Amino acid sequence: MARRIDVTGAGGVRLAAWEFADPPKTGEAGQPPGVLLLHGLMGRASHWAGTARWLAERRRAVALDQRGHGQSDKPEEGPFDREAYVLDAEAALEALGLGPAVLVGHAMGALTAWQLAARRPDLVSGLVICDMRASALGAASQREWEDWFQAWPLPFATLGDVRKWFGEDDPWVERPNPARGEFYAEVMTQAEDGWRPVFSRRQMLAARSTWVRDAHWEELAGVQCPALVVRGLDGELGRAEAQEMVRVLPRGVYAEVPDAGHLVHYDQPLRWREVVEPFLDGVLAGR
Repeated sequence: MARRIDVTGAGGVRLAAWEFADPPKTGEAGQPPGVLLLHGLMGRASHWAGTARWLAERRRAVALDQRGHGQSDKPEEGPFDREAYVLDAEAALEALGLGPAVLVGHAMGALTAWQLAARRPDLVSGLVICDMRASALGAASQREWEDWFQAWPLPFATLGDVRKWFGEDDPWVERPNPARGEFYAEVMTQAEDGWRPVFSRRQMLAARSTWVRDAHWEELAGVQCPALVVRGLDGELGRAEAQEMVRVLPRGVYAEVPDAGHLVHYDQPLRWREVVEPFLDGVLAGR
């Protein structure tokens, strides 16, 4: 089951929120505790489907297609800045009646989550940060992304070609990674000339440019709720920085997932659950 709920984000942008399983009928006034899942740059809500299903055993889990992604609006000129993404997540929490909720974010979605948690502690009971750095990445990183987008051999003739290129042939792939191929296959749509991304690469670069040059330690330090920092051993967040993030967070804890890269929840879904579920149980128990 996948149930779509349309919510209105900042500036009237229509956002698609998704429930992938029926929530349990538990909690105060029949309302189970809420979880909002926020994907990373180029992702979509369906990347959280597996996580959302096990979360729904005890919680109401909703995944959001963020602006410019999935089936949400992709306004030609944006905005795609940090303010817009944070306001969208805030609007989704309030419209869905999820708050105070646990925010689970991957990469850019994690940054949105901790910025919202710092701004609206009344709406956020817990936070899971998956493989997102708090330090600035710099202009050179943005140029690398521009070059990478230009290297995509669009259009792809088949989804099999998508899986092979992103899982094996992409120069950013150090070794074959079928999970990565599947991840990108899920963000493609069939056009007249072949398979193309559901998002605009120009808009993705615009979104990334608003946070890649800045550090985000101050906002991280403003998060008052329990927070779990998760990294894949082969991901983009290094161990030293992850542990410093935990130190900066007033109530931070650390976990790492072996044999996982940047797409931790996609690479190792069972191990992801093993590190996240106990933390969420602690938040639910008020620990």
